[in-house]
Amino acid sequence: MVFRPVLSVLSVLILGLSALSSAAYAQLSGHGGPVRGVAVAPDGQRAVTTSFDYSVILWSLDRGEANAILHGHEAAVNAVVVLPDGQRAATAGDDGKLIFWRFGDTQPARVVEAHAGRIVALTLSPDGKVIASAGWDGSAALWSTADGSLIQRFEGHQSNVNDAVFSPDGTMLATAAYDGIIRLWNLADGRLLREMTGHEFSVNALAYLPDGALLSGGSDETVRRWNTATGEETSRRIAHKGPVLDIAVAPDGKGFASGGIDGMVRLWKAGEEKPVHALAGRGGPVWALAYTPDGKRVLAAGNDSVVRLWDAATGQPLGDSGGEPVETAAVTAAAPQDKGAAIFRRCGPCHTVTADGGNRAGPTLHGIFGRKAGTVEGYPYSPALLDSDIVWTAETIGDLFTKGPDVVTPGSKMPLQKLVRQEDRDALIAYLRQVTTP
Repeated sequence: MVFRPVLSVLSVLILGLSALSSAAYAQLSGHGGPVRGVAVAPDGQRAVTTSFDYSVILWSLDRGEANAILHGHEAAVNAVVVLPDGQRAATAGDDGKLIFWRFGDTQPARVVEAHAGRIVALTLSPDGKVIASAGWDGSAALWSTADGSLIQRFEGHQSNVNDAVFSPDGTMLATAAYDGIIRLWNLADGRLLREMTGHEFSVNALAYLPDGALLSGGSDETVRRWNTATGEETSRRIAHKGPVLDIAVAPDGKGFASGGIDGMVRLWKAGEEKPVHALAGRGGPVWALAYTPDGKRVLAAGNDSVVRLWDAATGQPLGDSGGEPVETAAVTAAAPQDKGAAIFRRCGPCHTVTADGGNRAGPTLHGIFGRKAGTVEGYPYSPALLDSDIVWTAETIGDLFTKGPDVVTPGSKMPLQKLVRQEDRDALIAYLRQVTTP
């Protein structure tokens, strides 16, 4: 998972986990903001996703259900790897932390202060013993999967490092940065072997093919192939209309997928210059890609908070992957002309509004008017909200969407959100009063 500019989106009130129906098994809809990272477990039955909404979700791919939501990061979570034992994962985000998780536990197994800036990519070594991280502090680093200890740090880029990947034989690390340079490092002694230049702008994504050739994707819309022994560029193709954001190589090494800011996923054969399939998403930029271990499915993490699954052989969307995210019953039942209900659809994946709805990734909004902030039982609030004196009223909810949570609830985990128009705020508040009042 790679380059991610700062996004300003209309998101949700607080972090949340949505309920999914089994009919939506091929569309993972549950995050409350753009999905930044996706990884599949070695058994091919589970996936882990990370999001702008600060959360990590463990999924059952067979059922399309969220098995667990994990809170530990204090900012957007950008990257994830599943460790070879299939029982652990590591995630990293804008808070500069590398967090290790054990499936079945709700609390982090280990938290590492890894970078002095956001971490945007994680990659696992071929033997599964080391994680490489790429940070916007200008460095890449290696970490032990056994105990989270720092093994080595690589510095040399003059700007944000967007990706770091291991060579297939595990002897080299390739790093890519905003400065448009790809650097190749010797892992035995940390020595810089060579620099590879050619991209006109930022290099956002890297991926090795099994034969040792290196693929790179950049903001210049190209995917390029490199001979790492000589540093020579051997081929290039215009891959997307706009920056290429991620590249994932198929398990058999015969092809790869690319995702771009244009919302497209393209599937390529390794030796061909035209895509085999062009998959049109519906949610804006594609931030992350992953194949299932059998190579039959491609997962694409989108800006619309959804992960869609595609058949890698045919390029066809699986299940209802072309559909919209699941909404709450209250929103679905609302009249189409109800403006407040339409606006609430953006919050629906993360919040219930009924007495029996319970908490999702955000607390239930049932009874919110007159309720003190941070008081819903069982929800893991940030300290800022637990200590808040705010009482939710039409006025304070309006302030939240006018001034933004960074002003109204500074220090909380609420994603940035604003409703600029007064009529939109009034419509949303009127709708909330209607459906949340006991």
